[in-house]
Amino acid sequence: MKHSVKIVTYFALILSLLAAFVIPVSADEAINEKLGVPIVVYGGNLTDEQKAQTEELLEVTNPEMVDEYTVTGEDLEKYIGGNPNSRMFSSAKITMEEKGTGLTVSIVTPENITEVTNEMYANALLTAGVENATVVVASPVKVTGHSALTGIYKAYDAEGVELDKERMSLANEELNIATELVKDAGLTNEQVSELITQIKQAIAEQNPASIDDIERIVQEQLEKLEISLSEEDRQLLINLFEKMRNLNIDFDQVKNQLNDIASKVQDQLEEILADEGFWDSVGNFFKQLFDAIGKFFANLFG
Repeated sequence: MKHSVKIVTYFALILSLLAAFVIPVSADEAINEKLGVPIVVYGGNLTDEQKAQTEELLEVTNPEMVDEYTVTGEDLEKYIGGNPNSRMFSSAKITMEEKGTGLTVSIVTPENITEVTNEMYANALLTAGVENATVVVASPVKVTGHSALTGIYKAYDAEGVELDKERMSLANEELNIATELVKDAGLTNEQVSELITQIKQAIAEQNPASIDDIERIVQEQLEKLEISLSEEDRQLLINLFEKMRNLNIDFDQVKNQLNDIASKVQDQLEEILADEGFWDSVGNFFKQLFDAIGKFFANLFG
């Protein structure tokens, strides 16, 4: 009996020692043998402290369970013809999904990505040819957010998924135009995202054969959404979508994903209108209150 107790005790001790050397893998962290582990691309100018902070933001709890890369200014030049001396801080985690799942983009530090929204990223990535993935973007410092696209392109390249360079460059141009329209044309992020998405949906439905068709579609969507642009800004959109037509980008293939983007933007616009209505009612309340107080004192001293 004593020997049995000793054997059980020794066996338990061996198991505990082995457990200390085994990397724990939760059910959520199980390796997807078909699609691979998530890919994390860190901005090349992050300090060690900032990188550790970014790991937390992207929920990289076990570095052994992701493929890790670093994106630099040289990559910016390689993939989209940008400035090779650019400083890179935006980082991203990309998880490949099953075909038909769609594309989901979420910025976990919206206070630090100052110019680009989830929908702007999603639209640009669809233009570049990125589909069926969950993308999470983060930055520990304030940045415009444009460089995160380059990191995503590098991740796909490193994993052997070839994206068309012209489409990648055009996606970057799309993102630049989107942020310019917000800054220069006085549109909201939501208006710009809705406009670009609606134009792509119209292109998918109508299959334009010429630049005249593109011009008509752009004008129709501007009128439909009651958006007024300068001739210069309108021409930027026409030129952008004409380039997409010449590259034979088939938006019909990603129609469901465009519908998802459009639906999310509509929800955001409705929330904004609801908030404006609330504050209008608050303003009216105080206006009526001050008017009543003014009448009271006018009657009192009149």
